[in-house]
Amino acid sequence: MGHQNAHDTDGTSGRSPAADPVADQALDWFVRLRNSEPGAATHAAFRAWLAEDPRHEAEFRSLETLWNSRSFSDAVKTLPVDRRALLQPKTRRWPLHAAALAASVLIAVGVWQHPALTIAFQADFETATGSQTTVRLPDGSMMMLNTDTAVATDFEGGRRHIRLLRGEAFFDVVHDPAHPFTVSGHYGEVQVLGTAFSVRTGDDEDQVVLERGRVQVLCLCDGKGKGRGKAELVPGEAVSITASAVSPVRAADPSATLAWREGRIIFENASLGAVLEELRRYHRGPIVVADERVNRLVVTGNYRLDNVEGALRTLADAAGVGFYRIPGGIIILR
Repeated sequence: MGHQNAHDTDGTSGRSPAADPVADQALDWFVRLRNSEPGAATHAAFRAWLAEDPRHEAEFRSLETLWNSRSFSDAVKTLPVDRRALLQPKTRRWPLHAAALAASVLIAVGVWQHPALTIAFQADFETATGSQTTVRLPDGSMMMLNTDTAVATDFEGGRRHIRLLRGEAFFDVVHDPAHPFTVSGHYGEVQVLGTAFSVRTGDDEDQVVLERGRVQVLCLCDGKGKGRGKAELVPGEAVSITASAVSPVRAADPSATLAWREGRIIFENASLGAVLEELRRYHRGPIVVADERVNRLVVTGNYRLDNVEGALRTLADAAGVGFYRIPGGIIILR
């Protein structure tokens, strides 16, 4: 599969591109027939819809093939447990209200058991998926939280310390040589006097991008900030920190890497899989890829983050990828 260009560069439109009405109708029939006990009138209406246009049956059969495919089943296994129940093929048909109730209970149990509950108790500031907020800190510094982010702050006794519990945050720090400003992630710590930079935490590493000033990054490999690595960054540089080391310093483009501050995502010659992984951070429902070839497509684009579904529809259309949206905000690409 080749390279695709998919831009939304006018900076004004948050509208979703027009959906395919046939695909939406097929999906509506698929859900209706799967989650209810259709009567004779429903069957007759369904047969009449199939007969209207050869594409109707082709689209419906495509959905059936997708639902029963091994690639789709494998993709579902990558979702959190509390989401899989919404996508598992069922041998028994449930009324719509019963299926919705069961899904709600499963999601509620998953949320209750999720580590996010522990983070919520520690956090002083927190954003939901798809949300951002800006906070003025006690020393006058500015902190901007990206999607699904939580931080704890400590400004007692002249300290200026932030713990990034989850997600990504940008800091514009007021210069104060007597009181260094520090940000701790999962694996590293950033020390500054006055500068502008971002820190992002992940399961396997922290990432630091410097926009202005100078910072020192330390690995917390031994729990004391004096582990097996450190680095100093100048503007336009970035570094990653794992449980064992600090990576070599690399060049970074803050205007693209930090485009989320303007509510956009920018990528050039990136794999669609990497782009989808980034968009998942802003979308409240699962994004499932049912064909691994989709992840290997190379794409370029510039999208608004306040309309992730619109961005996904446009990417799918530009890349020639099938786009399906099913109840619960679940999006399937194949």
